[in-house]
Amino acid sequence: MGSTGAAGLEALRMLEMGMILTGVLLILFGVFKISGKVISYFTPLVTGVFLTLLTFQLSGTFLQGMFGLSDQVTTAQLDGFLIAMVTFIAVLVFSNFFNGWVKSYAVLLGIGLGWILFVMFKDSTTKLTTQNWLSMPEWFAWGTPQFDWSIVPVAVLTGLILLSNIVASLSAATEVIEGKSNFSVSQMNRGSFMLGVNHGISGIFSSVAVVPLASSAGFIQLTGEKRKSPFMWASMLLILVAFFPPIISFLAGIPSPVANAALLATFVQLMGLGLRNLFADGLDHRRLTIITISLLLGSGLMFIPSEAFAELPGTVRQVISNGMLVGTVLAVFLEQIWKNEDRNKQAST
Repeated sequence: MGSTGAAGLEALRMLEMGMILTGVLLILFGVFKISGKVISYFTPLVTGVFLTLLTFQLSGTFLQGMFGLSDQVTTAQLDGFLIAMVTFIAVLVFSNFFNGWVKSYAVLLGIGLGWILFVMFKDSTTKLTTQNWLSMPEWFAWGTPQFDWSIVPVAVLTGLILLSNIVASLSAATEVIEGKSNFSVSQMNRGSFMLGVNHGISGIFSSVAVVPLASSAGFIQLTGEKRKSPFMWASMLLILVAFFPPIISFLAGIPSPVANAALLATFVQLMGLGLRNLFADGLDHRRLTIITISLLLGSGLMFIPSEAFAELPGTVRQVISNGMLVGTVLAVFLEQIWKNEDRNKQAST
């Protein structure tokens, strides 16, 4: 038992180091303007494949949460699922058929409604923690970061995956705000730099790093809130709340089916963005083939358990078990080697 605990603690210390190394790499990518060079590879087709696979990947997770399924619970909780569906429908109704403050607070209103129903019919109450009301964040809560050479390729791979997340997030957000994907190389480099700072801080404070997800664009489109100030204020409020464990405990008490239903509602908009990018330039034989190969192989890998690749080296296993990454890389590769004949003709003339 003691050796198991020691092994787990060692893994957490290596995780701290992994996040710090990933942060350093992302900062270097931004400072030396390496991040901006990946923009040219993310054409509308590639972005569409990425967003579509992202919705495929996370929608399954959200539906599992709506059914109340977990490692401990293997039977669907239908009563909780009905409440989750009410939440899902409420968020969509508030955002699509109302204007003004109701539309802006559609997600919050949907969560509030679902939470009330969950307490009424599931007899679930949120208990405040007995911890101190004020607590300072702890440095290296899992111990001093532990370095191992096996972490380096994982950190590099994670950094590259996060670069694709930044591109997709910027593309989706600007498309929602400006009507088309329109962001600069400098924005990409700044995004990489700040994401690196975020990962470094997360490693220092032994927490989970924030990952840029294109689902934020779905939230923007769902609520109609395109200003930066509300998101800045929300970020500062979250920083402040982090010093008060009872408040964090209360917010963590949101029923899982309700929270997952609200998140799934934002992915309705994200799926639309993905499909719009896929069909942006029409569907000729070339584009249709690239899309179908990328989506078939990428989504297919999502149904294969990672344990099936246990005999492969660690880094290879992490790549091949990530269907979203494989599908996106395939789309990039095929898009680059299979050039558009119309473009080639224009270039030759």
